[in-house]
Amino acid sequence: MKQLYESCARLLSKGEDLVMATIIQKDGSAPRTAGTKMLIREDGSFEGTIGGGILEARVLELARDVFKSRQSNCEKFIFTSDVIDSLDMICGGEAEVFVDLLSSTFQENIALYQSLAELSDDRQTALLISKIITGDESRNSLKQCLLLEDKTIGMQLTGGQKEQLLQLARSRLPMLVTLEGMDYWVEPLGNPSTVYLFGAGHVSRRIAQLTGFVGFRTVVLDDRAEFASKNRFPWAEKIFVLEDFAGCVPDLPIDEDSYLVIVSRGHKADMIILEQALKTGAAYIGMIGSIKKRDTIYQLLREKGVSEEKLAKVYSPIGLPIKAETPEEIAISIVAELIRARAEKKNSR
Repeated sequence: MKQLYESCARLLSKGEDLVMATIIQKDGSAPRTAGTKMLIREDGSFEGTIGGGILEARVLELARDVFKSRQSNCEKFIFTSDVIDSLDMICGGEAEVFVDLLSSTFQENIALYQSLAELSDDRQTALLISKIITGDESRNSLKQCLLLEDKTIGMQLTGGQKEQLLQLARSRLPMLVTLEGMDYWVEPLGNPSTVYLFGAGHVSRRIAQLTGFVGFRTVVLDDRAEFASKNRFPWAEKIFVLEDFAGCVPDLPIDEDSYLVIVSRGHKADMIILEQALKTGAAYIGMIGSIKKRDTIYQLLREKGVSEEKLAKVYSPIGLPIKAETPEEIAISIVAELIRARAEKKNSR
């Protein structure tokens, strides 16, 4: 998404008007999820995808009309049998797409998308809010705003509207809401939860394949360069090759949105990592291994002064109890536990 926002900011700053197509509602087997975006230029070229096939073709046609009329549009697409066949879907569904004209004459649009592009490098929470207006009312209208912790960029909101919308920042998922008779598409952004994978073996690699799909940033650490590589972990945002695991945790920006997964190759390294992890404010600390291994490590840490209260916070053996055996199954059990821990944390706020 960052690349999409960067392109949007760059083209708007050059004086080029654009259309942003966003799926704002879906039901059934629509090809992409709500929140999926596609950036469309007036020459018909585009970046991103909302699912391909007939849906994308129809949205591109709709975008041409939007460029001509200078009016944003919102259309619901119903996937009938012929559309289902073209998209290789098993059953039908519906998708509603907001096709919004972004005018380069508004400096606020440029500033908004520049801020969005930079947001992935910033850990602050933000909301991207789009006012769903169409037809003549949408002509030459500023329809988006970015609510940051310290400022608002773009469309102006009343104090009451802002207060109500900020309550939605606790959600991870975008949603369509109605305030004072007007529909708004609200997308929580920034500050994604980060999974730190200590160890780059087979299980870790399978975990990294899944974490991005469910909304986590992924960071991999290992003391073996041949394991901790972009070739093995193309899904990871960052990869660190360490001299060893001693002292590796304090230098990391670990906070209450951090999830630490200890899957190194041996008991000794696991204990070294766990001892450091217990001194952090991480939301989750999990360690792989048997109950016997866990109890041995816990006893050694008790002898070093680690309290029972801290040890009780560790998820070990790691993962939900689904009788997982293969690296793939173990990864699924671990990521499922991460999802549950994240949801419980959100609900407790």
